[in-house]
Amino acid sequence: MGVTCSGKTAFGKVLSNRLKISFFDGDDLHSKENIDKMKLGHPLDDDDRWPWLQNIHQLALDHANEGAIIACSALKKSYRQVIQTSANMEFIYLKADKKTIAQRLALRKNHFMPASLLDSQFEALEAPKSGCILDATQTFEINADLVVSYLQK
Repeated sequence: MGVTCSGKTAFGKVLSNRLKISFFDGDDLHSKENIDKMKLGHPLDDDDRWPWLQNIHQLALDHANEGAIIACSALKKSYRQVIQTSANMEFIYLKADKKTIAQRLALRKNHFMPASLLDSQFEALEAPKSGCILDATQTFEINADLVVSYLQK
């Protein structure tokens, strides 16, 4: 979980390879209407997000037995509560400051999320205070090692 451009998709793929479990990108579960809204520079509101969050919840349920990595923003605590399927589900937070994310967004091409929505992402963010919190500026390998260590506790 984390704001746009924190590395959720790329890191999720690395982590799924390391843990030998499936990877899914939550962006693929957005409705066409949500994607169009974001492309126009309008942030999603809670009403826009509820069906998307429920789709992510269902995906997590569908893969509960074998496990899965699902990359999604899950910015608010209430969103994480909708997604949560069991006590063993872990949210891994890729934390980065706004300056770092802005630099990454300036380089990203062909994505529906414009840089103009960055402020809305940070305004909506209710960062977890505990759990697996990673520095999104670290290498994927270092962060994957940290996650494996965290999960073995």
